[in-house]
Amino acid sequence: MPAIPPAVLQPLARKYLWWKTPQEALAIPERVIAQVMNLGDWADVQWLTAQVGDDVLREVLTHAQPGQFNARSWAYWHYRLGLSEPQQVPALPQRRFA
Repeated sequence: MPAIPPAVLQPLARKYLWWKTPQEALAIPERVIAQVMNLGDWADVQWLTAQVGDDVLREVLTHAQPGQFNARSWAYWHYRLGLSEPQQVPALPQRRFA
C-alpha cells in the first residue's frame, strides 16, 4: 500500500478509532481506512476516497482481517469497487482457532 500522509488519516483516526491515541491508530493505516469504510458517514467516506483512491480501498478490502467489516459494508464495497457481481460477494473473513 502506498504511504499515506498522517495528516490525511489523523482526523479519521480520532473519530473512528476513538479507543486509541492518534499515533497508535496511524501506526496501522489500513485499520483506519477499514474503520471508515465500515462505519464512516457519507462525507467521511467520500473524503477518504478522494484522498486515497479506489486502488487503496481495494487493497484494504482484499486484505481485511476478520471482524473489520460487517456484512452490509462488505457487500457494498465489493460492488462499489467492482470486485464482485451481485449475489457473488465472497464470504466475510473468518477467525480460525487452532
